[in-house]
Formats: sequence, structure tokens, C-alpha cells
Amino acid sequence: MPDPTTAAGLDDSSTEVAQPELRELTDPKSMRALTHPVRLALLEVLALEGPLTATQAGEHIGESPTTCSFHFRQLAKYGFVEEAGAGPGRQRPWRVVNLGLRFNDANDDPELNVAAKSLERMVFERGFARLQHFFDTKSNFPKAWQEASDSTEVIFFATPEELRQVNGEVLDVLSRFHDRLQDKSLRPVDSLPVEVLMFSYPVRLPGGIS
Repeated sequence: MPDPTTAAGLDDSSTEVAQPELRELTDPKSMRALTHPVRLALLEVLALEGPLTATQAGEHIGESPTTCSFHFRQLAKYGFVEEAGAGPGRQRPWRVVNLGLRFNDANDDPELNVAAKSLERMVFERGFARLQHFFDTKSNFPKAWQEASDSTEVIFFATPEELRQVNGEVLDVLSRFHDRLQDKSLRPVDSLPVEVLMFSYPVRLPGGIS
């Protein structure tokens, strides 16, 4: 999910970067509960904006307070969000429990794999839609953002272990920006939320034709 990310508070002398606390999803029911566009949108807006009431969240994602309240309760049922204290009147703000989720679709449990594939598909469909929107509206952004945004395609030979290492190193770099999700005061005035879509996969089966 949005585990969007910055380098605030990082000691230049540090040789290791602390990984954000990610929740490991291993329950098909939790995955299915999360596989809903409104629920993914709510988790994302809480990560970007901090605690919000159902009314405030609805203003951000274009849904009614009633709809957001229902989905917040469902997310709370599976431990994705929790109440963040008292709000104005009878309003209850909600906050996200984990700023990041991890799951995979290569398990021994077929039911878990089906749930993971469905969630994975929805997460990336949302990302692809935002990517296409950026391509369509790129000229509306300041020139600095047009130049800083990037698309890269690379093919290289690696073993499974080497590929896992590469993926981990990229996540280490992105985790430098994690503090800015939790503390708005660390965000530079000219910063924007940035999404990184990363895929790494073999392009042919073992023993395939060169």
C-alpha cells in the first residue's frame, strides 16, 4: 500500500537504515477484507494526512461520511486502523496502525495465494491508474517535477538470492523517507507524495531459449 517515503533525521554516519514496521499479511480473510478500493483509499489517505474522521476522509477521497465510517469499522475489525482519541462532537478520528504491508502470492496455501493475487492486482491497478494520470497531466506540473520523474527499464542476469538482495537494497533507500509519513513537520515545503512502482521478475523460464 501505499508505502510511499524521505531522508529526514537520518544520521549521515549511519551504515544501516531501519526498515519501517511492516505488517505481514498471512490471513486470507484479512487480505479479502482489504481488497476494496475504498478501504485501500482510506488507508492511503490516513498514511498521507494522519488521523482523520470519516467526514474528513470522505472529503479527501470523494466518498460520503457514512460510507467511510462503515469501511473504517471493517478495517478496524481486521486491525488495519484504530480510533485515535476523541474528535469534535461525536466524530471519531481514525489512524492507520501500520505504515506499510507485506504479502506474497507464492505460499503453500492455495486459498492464501488466491486472496493475495486479488489484493496485489487491485493495489497495482490503482498504481497504474495514477501513473497513467500523471502521464496524461505531466505538462501541468512544474518543470522541476517533470524532469525529476523517471521511468526505467533494465534487464540483467541474477540469481534468486541476488534479486532478493537488490530488492532489499532499493527498499532500504526508500525507507530513508519513511519518517515524513509519520511527522508532517519533516516534509520540505516543496515536497509532494511520490509513488514508486517496482517490479522485478525473470523474463523466461529456466532452460529457456536465449
